Amino acid sequence: MRRRASLAGADEDEGLKVNMRSNVEEVDSDDNKDNSPTPDLSRDKDSDENLDSQSAPTPIPAPSADRKMEDFYRKQRQRARLRSPWSCSLVTMICTGLSLLLLATIAQSFLGRQLDSKGCKMSYMLSAFAKYTDFDTEHTRFATKYSLYLYREAGIDQDTRVKGIPVLFIPGNAGSYKQVRSLAAEAANYYHDVLQHDPQAQQDGKRPFDFFSVDFNEDITAFHGQTLLDQAEYLNEAIAYILALYHNPHRSLRDDSLPDPTSVMLVGHSMGGIVARTMFTMHNYQPNTINTIITLSAPHARAPVSFDQDIVDTYQNINEYWRKSYLIESGPLDHVTLVSIVGGGLDTVVPSDYASLTSLMPESHGFTVFTSTMPYVWTGMDHLAIIWCDQLRKAVIKALFDVADVKQPTQTIPRAERMHHFRKRFLTGLEPTVQKELPKQEAKMLLSLDDQSSAILTEGERLSLRQLGSSAKTEAYVLPVPSLVDNDARKLSVLTNQRIDEHGPVQVFLCSSHVPQAGAGGNAYAINLDLSGGSSGFMRLSCKDAVVDAIALPASKSESNFAFDDVQPFTYVEYALKDLSEYQFVAVVDKASELTDGWVVAEFSDAIKSTVTVRRSLRSLMLSGMHRVLPAARAMVNEIRVPRVHSSLLAYTLRVHQNCNTEPLFQPLLRQYISEPYESKFFPNVRGDVNINLHGVSPFVPPPANAAHTKDGLSLQIWSDPTCNAEMSVSLDIDILG
Repeated sequence: MRRRASLAGADEDEGLKVNMRSNVEEVDSDDNKDNSPTPDLSRDKDSDENLDSQSAPTPIPAPSADRKMEDFYRKQRQRARLRSPWSCSLVTMICTGLSLLLLATIAQSFLGRQLDSKGCKMSYMLSAFAKYTDFDTEHTRFATKYSLYLYREAGIDQDTRVKGIPVLFIPGNAGSYKQVRSLAAEAANYYHDVLQHDPQAQQDGKRPFDFFSVDFNEDITAFHGQTLLDQAEYLNEAIAYILALYHNPHRSLRDDSLPDPTSVMLVGHSMGGIVARTMFTMHNYQPNTINTIITLSAPHARAPVSFDQDIVDTYQNINEYWRKSYLIESGPLDHVTLVSIVGGGLDTVVPSDYASLTSLMPESHGFTVFTSTMPYVWTGMDHLAIIWCDQLRKAVIKALFDVADVKQPTQTIPRAERMHHFRKRFLTGLEPTVQKELPKQEAKMLLSLDDQSSAILTEGERLSLRQLGSSAKTEAYVLPVPSLVDNDARKLSVLTNQRIDEHGPVQVFLCSSHVPQAGAGGNAYAINLDLSGGSSGFMRLSCKDAVVDAIALPASKSESNFAFDDVQPFTYVEYALKDLSEYQFVAVVDKASELTDGWVVAEFSDAIKSTVTVRRSLRSLMLSGMHRVLPAARAMVNEIRVPRVHSSLLAYTLRVHQNCNTEPLFQPLLRQYISEPYESKFFPNVRGDVNINLHGVSPFVPPPANAAHTKDGLSLQIWSDPTCNAEMSVSLDIDILG
């Protein structure tokens, strides 16, 4: 019995071992059941207990920690094989969606909001180039790398001998020497068509330009400081070679009575403008060989990229040299004038903020101006268009001819006069730095009037002529000049849609009482206008023509769309009352012999009363904007100043609304401007939403040497018909997406 029980227990133990291997609770094989003896039912209690103790299952040990980790990773791999490759967590989906939304918003803001209008006209030329092969290694160690060319306009001048005033064009980063052709062609055509037939221009020393250009093999100067220095060294040697050409009778056609040139004018595009400034710091620079520089979209304030330490150090050395040179009385740059021209927001290659000269030199020697400011240009332009834009190249070439004088060894007029002409040519004329020409003029007209004529207005009365030629004869309208008092802010404003020169239908004169001089009589005047009608009581006025200070403004008609529209611009004249102390009358002469659509508005107004200064914090402006209502009885010119708006990082939306009771003479004209740098934008026929953005205080740009103007902020100048007799509402709100 015991043996059978032991055998049965052994069989059960073997069954337990099988059960443990198969991971089930209990499995008995059929063979074991058949072969095991039948248990004895009559066994005693002790035997049963002993059997039960022997047949009890042995406990299964708990799996180890390594086994658990292995099972966990196996399950994770199984889940990964079953999961979709596009599946992700909710957090990942939200972050991805927000990132895409932000990217789309940035792209839409950059490509679709606060965009300046493009108004450049294409320029055309017939170019021809002559390469100076003898400018070789005897002259420069870079002869095998760089080349020098002379430009000639085919059909006008194909003689490769020098004959006029030398001008050197410097291309920019990866630029071509052929980019000179738009400027050089305009210079050749302007002299050929205009200046050579003008006796006064010939007497003033105007001669054709000899435009030179350099081939840098499209070197990358923006990323490599040593390349910039190499180009500057080469250009100094090129200038020495160019000046030597005028000493060679076989290579020059200049008049022997004229002095040989001692300096060259420079025009630099992009990094070419920086190379021009670098030339002054080089060891081979010959003093006084450069005195006039015009740069186009040149990053003067800081390097366009800063990952090359050489270019950063070179910039620092150049700018430090220029700053210190102007701290010295009669320093090495005292004779140099520099004008930086920039295209504005359309230039996405070089930020226009980098073109500022305010931290480098005083206003007496140079300034920065935007193309949207320049008369008859009035449009922004991108980095390449600034070279070929027809309106701009005309302005640049006329400015260069303004300052040229072949009778001087320097080939230019003195520095102060150069700056005066540059301001007259490149600025609007409304800036306080632009000097008035009237005091320098001689009286040209003797005006005789009936002292009882109805054409003599009372003091403070506004002149409004809705149609010129209504009298079918020459008529003069006279406004008395008010008496000047202390702190007088009154000014004269005259606006017309016609030219006011001798060829136009209307002229504006500043007059004083005529004092006869012995032996002079009335023959001393170019114009003797007698409108007295044979009356015994008449007054005689000695008058100066105000056309010398006439300001061109974009035409603002009901059909006007852009400032650069190809239409006859408006003419505006403005004088502060303190500048009219020597005059007693303002005469507006209507010369139209028949009825025309020309009109004139002239008035004296108080500049203080017509100026509104919004003294609110930037935070307040961002939250609630600015809203002003101009009264119905207002001056023709009004101004709203917002000093807190001066950052180039923010953009705004302006709304102007007015309902006239009568048909207005002209639609409202808006000028947005800041004082430093010279940035103005004109919006004719202003209606609806107007984008307002500016290049004022900018990050990473050195502060201006004179920080006085940075506090002026944004100014909005509005011309409107004063006879409209209706209120005008003006609102300014921040454009968050812009």
